[in-house]
Order: sequence, then C-alpha cells, then structure tokens
Amino acid sequence: MQETLVQMDSVSLWAFMAASLVMYLTPGADMMFTIASGISGGPKAGLAASAGVTLGLIAHITLAAAGLAVLVAASPIALLLIRYAGAAYLLILAYQAWTAKPDFDDASGRSDVLRAMRRGFLTNILNPKIILFILAFLPQFITPEAGPIWQQIVILGVMFASGGFVVVSIIGLSAGVVGARLKQVTGIMNKIAAVIFGGLAAKLVFD
Repeated sequence: MQETLVQMDSVSLWAFMAASLVMYLTPGADMMFTIASGISGGPKAGLAASAGVTLGLIAHITLAAAGLAVLVAASPIALLLIRYAGAAYLLILAYQAWTAKPDFDDASGRSDVLRAMRRGFLTNILNPKIILFILAFLPQFITPEAGPIWQQIVILGVMFASGGFVVVSIIGLSAGVVGARLKQVTGIMNKIAAVIFGGLAAKLVFD
C-alpha cells in the first residue's frame, strides 16, 4: 500500500483534498445529524455521533474497495430497501428526541456516548446516497497506472474519512456546547433535534 501511495500523483492528492474540503463544508445528512445529536445530547454526544458517522463511512469505503458497493448500487430494490430502512430509523430518532424530557445534567454517561455513536453509524450505513457518492467521487482521483485500484480507494477513503471526522467533530462539539447551554433554560433543543431528524427522513425518501 505504501508503494501505491508513492506512485500516486501528488497533484491529484492535493486536488482530492481540496475537493474533500468543499464536501466537508457542504451541509449534508451526516453534518445535520451530528448537529442534532450535539444539540440534544451535548458536546460528548456530538463528538460520538461524528465518530459513528465516520465508522459508517469507513464501512462504505471497505465495501467499495471490495467491489460489493457496485453490486448494491446496481440493484434498485436493494437501494430502495436501504433508503426506507434509513428513513424509518431517523423517524424513530425524531420521535425519541421529541418526547424526551429535558436533561439538565451536563455530564453525559458512557451509555449516552455509545448510543450517539451507534446512531451515527446506523444513520450513515443506511443512507444509500453515501454508496453512490463514494462510487462517483473517489474514482475521479484514481489512475490505473498508479497501482491496484482497491488500494487507491482505501488510501483516498481513509484520507476522506479522517478529514471529515475532524471537520464534523468540530461542528458537533460546537453544537453540543450551544445545546448544553440552552438546555439549562429549556428543553426546546430536543424539539429542534426532532425536526432535523424528521427532515432528514423525509429528504431520504423523497429526494
């Protein structure tokens, strides 16, 4: 893998990093989910949600490197089932956030952090658009003469996931700080999180 990295064009790698930065800063499902998690659960939940989203992205990248993502993307039924499963899960999260009682304790327990991470992972892994995005985005920066294609996918995927984790974590932590402050006064932040989750579910189904 190291040999492949040396053979990859440095110009292409810099172009990939620049394009990735644009993707990080473009509001999407992962960013909105992390913001909602931070708002409703505090900074630790925002960070954990970002970690879960990143793990889901790594899983998608692994599938792409193995060639399985191509098969899934080629099956309309599989994509439809994944899309509806993801939307249903987001609706469940929306209901839980809407009906949750305000928690005035800033300290997030281990179970809360693990739950936020699990939710982030499931939300990402159940989003078929991530599969299509990876298959459309990463190949643009791959050249056959640089080495095995799967190794290049892994290298670019790890770079993309690592950068995304840093950016989205900062956003999740910031949302968590704001949410934690406001939750000391009112439980409206849970309602906002519920609306965001519900909106993401609708977007997943109708977009």
